[in-house]
Amino acid sequence: MNDPRASRFDLEPILLLGPGPASVSPRVLQAMAKPLLGYLDEDFRAMLAEESSWLRASFGTDNPVTFALSGTGMSGMEAVLANLLEPGDRAVVGVNGFFGERMVEVASRHGADVRRVDAEWGREIDPATLAAAAKEHRARVVAVVHAETSTGCLQPLVPIAEAVRSTEALLVADCVTSVGGAPIDLDRVGVDAVYAGSQKCLGAPPGLCPISFSARAMAVVRARKSRVSSWYHDVSLLERYYFADSPVYHHTPSNSLHYALLEALRSLHETEGLAAAFERHAANHRALVAGLEALGLKMLVPEGLRTPMLNSVVVPDGIDDAKVRARLRSKDRIEIGAGLGKLRGRVLRIGLMGHSSRFANVITVLSALAEALFEQGYRCSAGAAVEAAKAAD
Repeated sequence: MNDPRASRFDLEPILLLGPGPASVSPRVLQAMAKPLLGYLDEDFRAMLAEESSWLRASFGTDNPVTFALSGTGMSGMEAVLANLLEPGDRAVVGVNGFFGERMVEVASRHGADVRRVDAEWGREIDPATLAAAAKEHRARVVAVVHAETSTGCLQPLVPIAEAVRSTEALLVADCVTSVGGAPIDLDRVGVDAVYAGSQKCLGAPPGLCPISFSARAMAVVRARKSRVSSWYHDVSLLERYYFADSPVYHHTPSNSLHYALLEALRSLHETEGLAAAFERHAANHRALVAGLEALGLKMLVPEGLRTPMLNSVVVPDGIDDAKVRARLRSKDRIEIGAGLGKLRGRVLRIGLMGHSSRFANVITVLSALAEALFEQGYRCSAGAAVEAAKAAD
């Protein structure tokens, strides 16, 4: 007889090696079991203050308005664009993947007059073209995706910032996939506003979106002629809760998610160190690419533009990518990602993010992928892939 106390959701662990979320450490999971506190509790507010400090370090900024808003990375995109754009404002968005497309959609929904600057998916946006569009369009905001999750392309921010500096526009960067896994350095580079996600290289569960506004960006927010179109994302209201000496209720944040994020940030900065985390992601990326190439597979993004935490692999002719992913999920308990948008069916996306970015996971996914491909008639050697990965490491 079935035990009525057993839950149908007592699931076996899955190794999350897709585009996010990533697996989290036992230390972070345990932090979520701490007792709940009220949203105005002094201990909870002290935790939020420490969390803000670590987030500033993660972004490379001294911006006072840096905090983790309730919601996923898309909530961060909504918050940044809703606060910086009023109806009729002009924006220029660099589009070289799915999430650049998403920024166009969100900015347009908030009433902005949006001009796109397109590049081939998996290739970088040209800084000069972006700046020229900003000048011609008289843009208030120029927005780009730092690490495009749909392709694995890492957009260099320094040349973009240098080009945009010749205009009056604010520079916005989507750093959902890059924060914690690659340098961002907002203040040094000159990025005015940024949003991220808790569930990737920061090493926490999904549900919080770190955001940061420069003094220049906050001046635009405070000079608005109209109210922010989203009450929930209005930063002028949110800062009265997160940063005021006498906080004003805005919403009820999840204690458990903030416990987890704070523990993940402490692990990232105090236990490992940010520079070491960057090198870990880069080293495991090199090992994975070496192994994939030993299998005869090709990367979507050219070397030099690849994100270390998200790897798009071109699906060989004659291979059904859905069957590959299903086989890994059912037999090996590994999740990898499918292609998005115009890349659907054309790439497999392998994430090495946060706690999931480990050399042992590189070996595991290479071996499983080789077997899954072999089952569909693709001739390759798991042993050769593993040896190549070890040599690269």
